[in-house]
Amino acid sequence: MNLPLIAISCYSLSMLTLLIPLFSSTSPLLHLITKSAIKTAFFISIPPLFLLINENFQTTMMSWKWFVIASVPLNFSIQLDHYTILFVPIALLVSWSIVEYSLWYMHNDPKIQLFFKYLLIFLVAMLLLVSAGNFLILFIGWEGVGIMSYLLIGWYFTRSNAGAAALQAVLYNRIGDIGFLFTIFWLISHFDSIDYNLIFSMNVPTPLIIAFIIAAASKSAQFGLHPWLASAMEGPTPVSALLHSSTMVVAGVFLLIRIHPIIKDNQTALTTCLCLGAISTAFAATSALTQNDIKKIIAFSTSSQLGLMVVAIGLNLPHLAFFHISTHAFFKAMLFLCSGIVIHNLNDEQDIRKMGGLQKSLPITTSCITIGSLALMGTPYLAGFFSKDSIVEAINSSNVNAWALIITIIATSFTAVYSLRVIFFTSMNFPRFNPSININENYPTSTNPIKRLAIGSIISGLIINQILTPSSPLTLTMPTYMKITALLVTFLGFLIAFDLAQISWTKTPSQNLSKSINTSFYPLIIHRLAPALFLNFGQYNSSHLIDTLWLEKMGPKGLAYSQLPPIKKNQEVQQGLIKIYLSILVISMTISLILLQLA
Repeated sequence: MNLPLIAISCYSLSMLTLLIPLFSSTSPLLHLITKSAIKTAFFISIPPLFLLINENFQTTMMSWKWFVIASVPLNFSIQLDHYTILFVPIALLVSWSIVEYSLWYMHNDPKIQLFFKYLLIFLVAMLLLVSAGNFLILFIGWEGVGIMSYLLIGWYFTRSNAGAAALQAVLYNRIGDIGFLFTIFWLISHFDSIDYNLIFSMNVPTPLIIAFIIAAASKSAQFGLHPWLASAMEGPTPVSALLHSSTMVVAGVFLLIRIHPIIKDNQTALTTCLCLGAISTAFAATSALTQNDIKKIIAFSTSSQLGLMVVAIGLNLPHLAFFHISTHAFFKAMLFLCSGIVIHNLNDEQDIRKMGGLQKSLPITTSCITIGSLALMGTPYLAGFFSKDSIVEAINSSNVNAWALIITIIATSFTAVYSLRVIFFTSMNFPRFNPSININENYPTSTNPIKRLAIGSIISGLIINQILTPSSPLTLTMPTYMKITALLVTFLGFLIAFDLAQISWTKTPSQNLSKSINTSFYPLIIHRLAPALFLNFGQYNSSHLIDTLWLEKMGPKGLAYSQLPPIKKNQEVQQGLIKIYLSILVISMTISLILLQLA
């Protein structure tokens, strides 16, 4: 059996199937064609996954000569390894659910055909990024998801907040793009190649690896480059689900997984990833605690989980980062879709304090919210448990950078707090919304996708755990107290969340804590204070430069200064000596008369 040929054929057929709706863009049934194409591509991508499970499939490369620049060949290369073969079906399954959900959510939108086309291009760009065989193809997919995120986040372009959020996403991601482009140009100029295999065998300098990490931090919304992720909630809910689950935000972490061969022996890069991930997961988890917007709570939870993935990279365990990417895609997409159903039924109300008691009126949705939140917490035997528990075990058995590991574990307990807070405020207690609101979830196009994702949130962790190959030897023995650390911090978070919920049900919570912790005023500092200081500094210097140089020195003062040299020369001659002046006058007149007589 020719395993590489089967894998390449299935991958190529899947991509061609996804491209079919793009050539049917004038069809009035484009949204239905798009859904069918993604569904078909998902089933086509299954055979390589079975080959990976049963036949221990190895990496396969296919490459076509594209063009040559300065004697450097740039090829269109595709790499099918265990990461690609495992991620493609996951991305297609999640996207299939989101696209089917969009049939219900966007059915009144006059530009629904264009919306589905954007979603499809977004998915194709991500699959190209995952399967890239060199940094050029990876960058094409990287830019593709960036451009499409701008268009989708700003879909409701008549809203000023949506336009600002889309622009913010582009600007923050451009920072990472600069780092990415710099590394590509450096690799071409020094190694005459951008292929993975050749680059990974070279000694890549640390500043270049740091540039890669900056690129990943911008795309995966790590601390310092994170504000755009919460602002991206201005886009439609299906966009938020696709953006946060299996496409754009995991692109940065996937880049770090790809370049792990050049990171694993560089202690500076590993420490940078570890500290950056720890700070990001703690900051985002703390911010999520004080949010009341259900979509922003889920958005900050995404940033926190991305930080946990980067921590796994810093611990030299990229397979655990990929494991968490795979399981996280299911329950995060499901949480966003469920939040969209709740918001839609409550007349666009996003404040969790104005919900409650939905377990009777929205039983399927609230059940899926509970499953997704429990999976996010790492509840035993749900999908998130297998990946999060493995990372926490790796943290406990690690002997590097204790403070980073401690705050990561604390952030893990915060995950339980805000997850249970969402469950309490949406599902439990009494309704806090207008009783005249008509609530209805009897739409198959809205409930079938979340049911499908709920199944994935339950069983995907166990399945992927059996497939994924560790990148380093595992710790075979570990004390019991270290094994149950993840469960203990989750249980601690449960107690804190329950206590806070009891307080909030009987007493209005103080706003002081919320105001002091709520994103730590980061957007205020970065988006208001820093630009104001730079603009004032620039205005002062530019106006000062214009006033002093052009208007004064080149104007009145310049004219005066230009007359000083001849004036000084004249002053040297005219010293106020009358006798000398008279003598010069007499001599001049005498010479003039003599010349007149001679003439």
